[in-house]
Amino acid sequence: MEKSGDIIAKVINKKTFKRPQKEDEEIQSLEQNSKSPQSQLSTCPICGGRGIVLQNDTAVPCSCMEQKRIENSFKYARLSKELKTYSFAKFNLEYYQDPTAPEHYINAQKALKAAMDFTENVQNNPYEVGLLFSGPVGSGKTFLAASIANALLAKEFKVLFLIVPDLLDELRASISGRNETNELDLLDVARTIPILILDDLGAHNYTEWSRNRIYSILNYRMNEQLPTIITTNLDFDEIEQHLGERTCSRLLQMCRVFRLTAPQDIRRQIYMRREKIK
Repeated sequence: MEKSGDIIAKVINKKTFKRPQKEDEEIQSLEQNSKSPQSQLSTCPICGGRGIVLQNDTAVPCSCMEQKRIENSFKYARLSKELKTYSFAKFNLEYYQDPTAPEHYINAQKALKAAMDFTENVQNNPYEVGLLFSGPVGSGKTFLAASIANALLAKEFKVLFLIVPDLLDELRASISGRNETNELDLLDVARTIPILILDDLGAHNYTEWSRNRIYSILNYRMNEQLPTIITTNLDFDEIEQHLGERTCSRLLQMCRVFRLTAPQDIRRQIYMRREKIK
C-alpha cells in the first residue's frame, strides 16, 4: 500500500501540461481534472484559488495544492476561521500585566520572542528545535501556535496543525473503517510533515494504544530532527503521568519549554471588555 507521502509526491510531481494557443479553455479543463471544485479551495495569493500557475508558458500545480492535500489527509487539520486571524502583531501583552505578579508579563514576553525567533529561524534551518508552550486554559498557548502556523503558511511552508483529541479520533476512525484514509497513512503524514503543530496535548483519557501513537509520531520526529510545536495545560510531571517517561523525555529533547500564565483567563478578560464589565 502506498504511503500518503508518496501519494502527495505523485500529485505534486505529476507531469506538467503544455499551454496551447487556446489557453483559457485548456486551463479550465486542467482545473477540473487536477483539483477539487474551486469552492473547496481557500483563496491562494499565488494562484487565486485556481490550483495552477504558469511557468514559462507551462501550467503547473501551485504549491498550495500540496498543502491542501496534506490537510485533506486529516478531516480536522485545517486552521479554523478564528485561528486564521491570529498573528504575532495581535498577541496583546496587556492581558499579562499584573503589578503584584510581574512574572506573567515577563514569561509572555519570552514566549512571544521564542515563537517569533522560531518562525524566522526555521525558514533557514529545517531542523530548528521546536517549542512547547505550557500553561492553564486561556493563557495564550494556542494563539502563539496558530500565529506561527499562519506566518509560515504565508511563506509557503508546509505546516500541519492538529488538535490532539481530533488526531486520536481520526486514527480510531481509520481503524474502524469510518475514515477513507488508513491509520498508517495518517501517521505517516504526521510523522513526516516538515512542521507539525500539536495543540492541546492535555489531560485526556489516554489508553495504551493512544499513548503509543503519540509516542510513535514524536519519536520519529525527534530522530529526524523535524520541528514540532506543542501546546499543553500539563506540567512535565503530569505529562509523564499521562503519556509516560519515554514521551516526556523526548519532548525535552525536541523542544524549548515556555510557561504562559495570565492574571485571569484571557478569554474572560476579552469577554469583560466586550461587555464593558468592570
